[in-house]
Amino acid sequence: MWVCTHSRAGASGEQRDPRPDYGETWVYESIVGALPGIRLPTWAALAIQLVVFEVAVVGLSWYYDTWNVAIAATAVIFVATVGSVEMLRISTLVRRIDVPPTYRALLFSSNMEVVLSVLAYIALLTHIFVFDPQTASSPLLNTLFGPEPPVLVVYLMLLILWDICYRIGTGWWASVTGLWRSLRFQFEPDTARVFQRADIETWGFGVLQLVLVPFVLNQPVLLAALLAHVTAVTVVTGVSVALLQVRSRNGFSLS
Repeated sequence: MWVCTHSRAGASGEQRDPRPDYGETWVYESIVGALPGIRLPTWAALAIQLVVFEVAVVGLSWYYDTWNVAIAATAVIFVATVGSVEMLRISTLVRRIDVPPTYRALLFSSNMEVVLSVLAYIALLTHIFVFDPQTASSPLLNTLFGPEPPVLVVYLMLLILWDICYRIGTGWWASVTGLWRSLRFQFEPDTARVFQRADIETWGFGVLQLVLVPFVLNQPVLLAALLAHVTAVTVVTGVSVALLQVRSRNGFSLS
């Protein structure tokens, strides 16, 4: 059993270094920090992510006259960028306090968020390219791109969809490991409050994805998947926050 007795310091009493060590990072953080010869502040990396994608969307929409895609793509880019912000905020919160090593390893080093992201992405592609064309009178691809989709526009669409699927997978994993942490370990009130904040950040990103609802109203499968995802994240993070509150107050722990 782990009982954390340090809210902002390690065993030596010193402030933990919030900067990530490779091998203890999400893949997104590793990519941003591993570019050779380039050290970007967080705000610059996020701005580049937002601007590059948005400029590409607007440019290709203008060239191929696919403006009906631009608004939906912009919404997805916005949600993915906020997801990047939340990932960094959550990781900073977790790294600044003394946490159980098993929790840190599960959250950052297991790469399970990538596995979940790949599963979500494959499911989405299967729906778009197989299920929807076979079952819908007006397939989504034809509605967005016409009978002859431009190659570059489809390429950009797939890249943006992977971006949002990766953030969704990370949100899943952060919520699941957060619940496991709250069930398995007992923390002092100050540490519990930091974890509660991290869980609320995870929940907030899940709820933000409801911005995408207007774009899938005519896609019942995608709409149901999105609503189920947000509901699941809400329930899991809510239980985690409640457990942290009760167990830090009552001193109860699981052996």
